[in-house]
Amino acid sequence: MTIRVRFAPSPTGYLHIGGARTALFNWLFARKNKGTFILRIEDTDEVRSTDESVGAIIKSMRWLGLDWDEGPEVGGSHEPYFQVQRKEKGIYQQYIEKLFEKGNAYRCYCTTEDLEEMRDKAKKEGKQPKYDRRCLSLTENDWKQNDAKGKPYVIRFKRPDEETITIPDIICGENGVTFDNNLLDDFVLVKSSGVPTYNFACVVDDIEMEITHVFRGNDHLSNTPKQVQLYKVLEKELPKFAHFSMILGSDGSRLSKRHGHTSVLEYRDEGYLPEALKNYLALLGWSTEDSQQIFEQDELIEKFSVERCSTSAAVFDPQKLLWMNGEYIRKKSASEITKRFFYFATKNAEIQEKIKGWDKSLVEKYIGVEQEKLKLLSDIPGRIDIFFVDNVEYEPEAVNKVLKKDTARMVLEESLKRLENQSDFGAEALEKYARDFAAEKNVGTGKVFHPLRVAVSGRTQGPSLFHMMELLGKDKVLKRINDCLNSCF
Repeated sequence: MTIRVRFAPSPTGYLHIGGARTALFNWLFARKNKGTFILRIEDTDEVRSTDESVGAIIKSMRWLGLDWDEGPEVGGSHEPYFQVQRKEKGIYQQYIEKLFEKGNAYRCYCTTEDLEEMRDKAKKEGKQPKYDRRCLSLTENDWKQNDAKGKPYVIRFKRPDEETITIPDIICGENGVTFDNNLLDDFVLVKSSGVPTYNFACVVDDIEMEITHVFRGNDHLSNTPKQVQLYKVLEKELPKFAHFSMILGSDGSRLSKRHGHTSVLEYRDEGYLPEALKNYLALLGWSTEDSQQIFEQDELIEKFSVERCSTSAAVFDPQKLLWMNGEYIRKKSASEITKRFFYFATKNAEIQEKIKGWDKSLVEKYIGVEQEKLKLLSDIPGRIDIFFVDNVEYEPEAVNKVLKKDTARMVLEESLKRLENQSDFGAEALEKYARDFAAEKNVGTGKVFHPLRVAVSGRTQGPSLFHMMELLGKDKVLKRINDCLNSCF
């Protein structure tokens, strides 16, 4: 059997973290099994589906590197499948005709008011609200009379008469999940607009695309019994199902905006690396036996297993993701991070303005000094801008905390004289100078290091002091010490 899986988002918003994890798990499964991964946009919600959302989903998938294998080819790459385009080809109509032939579809002319009345009646009687099948007995003659009056109708599915429906599920185990069929509705297959509903179009497309495995979040579990009944009535083989656990925020509630970013593109725009986000998403509800945390992509593909996905909800931890992103930044060369940073900057007007005129070769050199401390690409300007300014701005806190000390002025005045004669301006030689100076004056090294740092950077935090001085060069260091003496004392 050739493995065929799909990720089928509705374009009613951005690609959120939960959807991205579903896409990733399907992609990993396909790549591991040399199968086919399909992206299908389920755009049958005419009101909420937007081109903007479609664009956001495609951008997110491509940024994460989740490439798909089929679809209309445009410019050498595949576009996704779109359900609305498939409707225009008459694919869904063929299946509606089959369901009518089998007696498992019927027209329903009930109005919104009729449906509200049914719901209210069921609630008063303490019953599960559902459609009461009042249109099931309508004849073709009744249809003609209603059509002549211009009454709109939907097409409903006549669910089979069975006590329970059991859904086999790879994650839930052999017994799967069982539903009481009596609680299910004769759900709508086609809306009055002629557009197929999610549950119907989803099954038709999965059949037509020969999908072998349906992997999705367990928020879709309530749809599965309806879809399984459609498979059975159409006499089609069921795909293998797996429903991934929910992703929760740190407070145990469903992940939402109040927990931080939920959109993939927001993480891109903040300066996360796609490899780091992909690695972290893989660990939301899946793990290896040895609880490995960091994976190369090929290793992640090799080790991924749906059977090892947990039934327990995963908790999204922004701090762990931030840590992981820092780990990925440190794994890469300064050259690669520089390349990523400049591409990232093209998407951010504020950063683009800040780095205007920065020399890429110098940026790479300065990133090399700061790389161990970086957690996000967006950290870079604030970490290395000190190398590009002509005049240092002194943080008031740094001045009050460091330069107001009794020895600070003496340290800077003496250093200005001594460093002018310092022939070796390498980091090691500069550190030796500072330590020897502290010993000579019988003061702690901090009383030498800290004033020098504030004088050359204006801050108490930043790059390694002596590497920073080396990269700035003697002329800039001496100028900054002199400027500091003139403006801060």
